[in-house]
Order: sequence, then structure tokens, then C-alpha cells
Amino acid sequence: MTSFAHNSYPTEHPGVARVSRILANIKNLAIGVDNAKTVAVVLLSAIVSTLLVVVNQVIETYEDGNLLAAWILLWLITFTAIALLSTPIRQFVTGIKPAYKAWSVARRERANDLKMWEVARQDPRVMAEIQRAVSQQK
Repeated sequence: MTSFAHNSYPTEHPGVARVSRILANIKNLAIGVDNAKTVAVVLLSAIVSTLLVVVNQVIETYEDGNLLAAWILLWLITFTAIALLSTPIRQFVTGIKPAYKAWSVARRERANDLKMWEVARQDPRVMAEIQRAVSQQK
């Protein structure tokens, strides 16, 4: 009597599968950060934290008697900065995205034009086509 043994082995290494899932999660996380509101909040946090560090350096030079007044001033400046800068930063971040896309497209077109010009310099047929197209536009 003949019997067959069927062993099922995984076709993919578990470590490779784990790394693939991690990279997919990182990619999905990066896609979620694309929101202008999220970028504005991060930028506002960076500005306010920088302001806090500067004010804290100033407070450390004060005597102990003025420390409470300095801390009150510090938090007053913090909340004022958050209130005043949130809308302009959100508008700034929202305006940057279309400008970056336009710049990227212009850069890509300029690179393609340079490649075409190099081809045209080497091939007289391409140069003749370009000259014909330019003369028809006029």
C-alpha cells in the first residue's frame, strides 16, 4: 500500500511578512498626515514650543521673587500665541500645497524640455519637427 505525505510549509517567511505589514502601516500613517489641518497643528506646536523655550530662558535669569509673575507671563504668551497663530498657520499650510504641486509640475516639464532639446540637437529630424511646430504657432 502506498501513502503520500502532504506537508504544508509557508510560502513566505514570517519575518518578511511582518516587515511588509510594518511598512504598509507606515505608508498609511504618512498618507493620513497629508491633511493640511494636521500639518498646521504640528507647525503651530513647533512655533509655540520654540517661544516657550525662549521665554523660559528669560525667566531663569530672574530672581525668586519675580518667578510667579514670570510664569504667569509665560503662559499668557503661550495661550495668546496659540490663539493668534492658529488661523494664519492653517491658511499658510493650505496655500503651500498647490504652490508645491505647481512648482513640481513646472520642474518636471523643464526637465522634459531639456531632454527633448538634447535629442533635437542630435537628430535633425526632431529639430525640423520643432521648427515646423513653432512656425505654425505664429
